Parts: sequence; structure tokens; C-alpha cells
Amino acid sequence: MASIDKQTEDLRAEEEVDGDSRAITEAALFEAFGGIRGMVETTVPGLVFVLIYTINRDIHIAAIAALSLSVLLGLARLARKDTLKHAFSGVFGVAFGAVFAMMSGDAKNFYLPGMLYTLGLAVAYIATAIAGVPLLGLILGPVFKENLSWRKRNPGRLRAYTKASWAWGLILLAKSAILFPLYWWGDATQLGWVKVALGIPPMLLSVYLTWIFLSKAPPPINVIAEMEAEEEAKKAAAAS
Repeated sequence: MASIDKQTEDLRAEEEVDGDSRAITEAALFEAFGGIRGMVETTVPGLVFVLIYTINRDIHIAAIAALSLSVLLGLARLARKDTLKHAFSGVFGVAFGAVFAMMSGDAKNFYLPGMLYTLGLAVAYIATAIAGVPLLGLILGPVFKENLSWRKRNPGRLRAYTKASWAWGLILLAKSAILFPLYWWGDATQLGWVKVALGIPPMLLSVYLTWIFLSKAPPPINVIAEMEAEEEAKKAAAAS
């Protein structure tokens, strides 16, 4: 009977640790990628641009409206004391597209900077995964306070970061494979509506797969806590 109770307690403890690991992973992913709100804020300016351009075919009005909305969303994040990264990343992306579209006179160019960024990011994810230094580990390592400890000291997390980087890279490549033919041979409204439709689902899929891989991986090694403990030990030794 005592053995059964001990097994039950061990199982509950394991489930609690697993639940904590999943919660920490979920929180870190939301912090790194801006959460659902960040995905929506990235998509809405493009929706405004294609909607206005579809109605009146005026590149300048559509671009200025999209940029103005992006600035307002960024200011709202600042007012809520959100991170500068999330507040300004969308603004800069929309600004590049708006300026490029107005200068070139081609509405499709509003989407080109973002498309090139997506393609470059896909290549970076895949290349770093092949090189054994997965980009997702470089992004999330500081968020988990493990920095680069996953490379040598935590092989299970290295494998998880590698799988997740492959997932991000292939999903973004698939997205690029849909959008670039439309940029070359489609019109601006076709490209715009398809890009809006592909704004959130690939991101959600990538984040979900990352969460799956990391939640099943060993917990991160908190190197920040280790360094703080070493400092405390040195101080204590010096004091004695």
C-alpha cells in the first residue's frame, strides 16, 4: 500500500513539473513572438492596405492609412509599457513597404520587404539548424535564461531547438512559395488578400510545433541563476 502511495505521489510530482515546464514554455513563446496580439497587429495594416487599394486603387492613400494604423498600434503598445521590440517591429516593416510602394508606383511592392524578410528568415532557420546552432535557440535561449547552455550541456534541448527551427524554416518557405509567384504574375489585390490570409495561420502552426518540441524537451539550465550563485559563493568565501 505504501509503495502504491509513493508511486502516486511521484506521478503527481512529475505531472506538476511537466505542467510547470509547459507553462514556462508557453509564456516564453508569447514573450518572444508577441502572442496573438502581435500576430494580429502584424496582419491588420496589410489588411487595411489591400482593402483601401481594392476600393479606390490609390497607392498613396492605402499606404498612408496602413502606416498610420501601424504607428497607432505601436503607440498603444508603448502606452501599455510593452517591449520596444514588439512596439516598433511592425511599424518599421509597414514603413518600408509603404515607402517602397509609393516610390515605385506599384502596390505589390508594399508587400515585397516583408516577403523578402520572410524568405531570408526561412533560409536562416534552415541554415542554422543544419549548422548545429539553430536560430530558435539563439532567440529563445535568453528568454529562458539558459543562453547557449543548450549547445553543450543540454543535448535534449538542442534537438528540440533544431526540430523547431526546421519547422519554422519549412513553413516560411512554403509561405514564400505561394506568395512570390503571385508577386511576379498576379495583381496587387490577389497578392494582398492571399498575404493577409497567410498572416496568422503559419505563425500559429510554427509556435504550436515549437511549444510541442520544447515542452517535451528537458528543462532549461538557468545559467543566470548559476552565475548569481557563483557570485554569492565568492562573496561568502571572501567574507569568511
